Amino acid sequence: MRTTLSIDNDVLAAAKGLAAMQHKTVGTVVSALIRQALQSQNAPSGNARNGVPLLPVRPGAMPVTPELVNQLRDELP
Repeated sequence: MRTTLSIDNDVLAAAKGLAAMQHKTVGTVVSALIRQALQSQNAPSGNARNGVPLLPVRPGAMPVTPELVNQLRDELP
């Protein structure tokens, strides 16, 4: 399918470089890159539990336990 897009010059140059290295057309390379970006955007990053993405644990962070959640909930006005 043919369409018109406004692409920054540096992005177009990078796409042309990839296309030349892979012996493919610029359109094929751009389509693959866009498809990859859309798929990774829809996929949950990291682990998920019950459909909810889990956040990474920061070093030195206190774990969130049901007891902590209950304590914080009870402190609400």
